[in-house]
Amino acid sequence: MEDSGRVILENLIKLTRSSENKFKRGNFKGALDDKIKANAILKSKFCDEKMIQEYRKELSNLYCSKFDLIFDHKLKINEIKINEIVQMLERKSQEKLKNLDYRGAIKALRRAEKYISN
Repeated sequence: MEDSGRVILENLIKLTRSSENKFKRGNFKGALDDKIKANAILKSKFCDEKMIQEYRKELSNLYCSKFDLIFDHKLKINEIKINEIVQMLERKSQEKLKNLDYRGAIKALRRAEKYISN
């Protein structure tokens, strides 16, 4: 069981890094596809709280920046407000995807991930 959890976490990290690389190269549709796959794994029954915490640490490393306004904003709001913002950004991403705006959709998902990172 421990090995399968590690494999799932490694796949999540690979998908997230792949998504970031594709985003930086301008392949927004590919980045969005990888991000959607990663989110599907995160929301599946195979992910436990420990795995989600490890994934959040990885996100923190990936999105680490000297000038991070989202990090500053997270310090001033509570967990309920953070969850509301994440849900709003996920809805916004879905709306952008319906309009075939892949760049806008992936940007909204990336912003949502920054709110859930540590």
